[in-house]
Amino acid sequence: MTIKQADLNSDEVDLFPPVINVLPNLANSIPTSYGKLSVVIPVYNEQSTIKEVIDRVLAVDLDPLQKEIIISDDGSTDGSAEIIERERLAHSELIKVHASAINLGKGAAIRFGFKYASGNVVIIQDADLELDPAEYIHLLQPILTGQADVVYGSRFKGRNKNISLKTRLANRFLTSLTNLLYGGHLTDMETAYKVFKAEVIKNLRLRCVGFDIEPEITAQILKAGYTIHEVPIAYNPRTTQEGKKISWRDGIEAIYTLLKYRFT
Repeated sequence: MTIKQADLNSDEVDLFPPVINVLPNLANSIPTSYGKLSVVIPVYNEQSTIKEVIDRVLAVDLDPLQKEIIISDDGSTDGSAEIIERERLAHSELIKVHASAINLGKGAAIRFGFKYASGNVVIIQDADLELDPAEYIHLLQPILTGQADVVYGSRFKGRNKNISLKTRLANRFLTSLTNLLYGGHLTDMETAYKVFKAEVIKNLRLRCVGFDIEPEITAQILKAGYTIHEVPIAYNPRTTQEGKKISWRDGIEAIYTLLKYRFT
């Protein structure tokens, strides 16, 4: 299924079915009535990694929980679109694609993905291979067992010694600011692995179009009274030369976004 360019009015983003309770632990089978996991993959110029990311997501066995993949291509110009289209044709029953005509930003791509997701649970999956879809079961467990409505994968709860000091310090500052402003207890606000019951996303009113989507999501969730459950994850960071796009300017935007939502 290919989705055409659409309005980004977040008030329209309420296309989700209600969450259905599941059995108390994952040692038992997840009932087929539980529904579906929507995997939202924002993409911009990731031709070297996007196919492997899709393959890894497809390989994750969550049976009997259903799975769909929503790929939101944010105006890629490097050949990513052609790879995505081949994968869509090969797995048309599982993959939906939204293609933007121009590059709007990661936040816009995520919001389009949220809009077209139809699952009871939604997870954001970056297209850069820094995070491994094999960890879905650990990320989903607190939600499927009724312990949480929102789960973040924390890079700083595990033993990820390959994270640079600059990244550690920047994340510590932004996460500490988040906790101070919103009364949270997070260790990794900027993590890309965010998992939600669909009803949580339905109540968000997102406006950001860039990397500031990360603090915007967290600010709105905490301000709404939800508790964010964290689980440790592995992390394989890449460099700017390898295609990493976030910069110090995005850190300034994150600070502004956190302050804006706290005092408005």
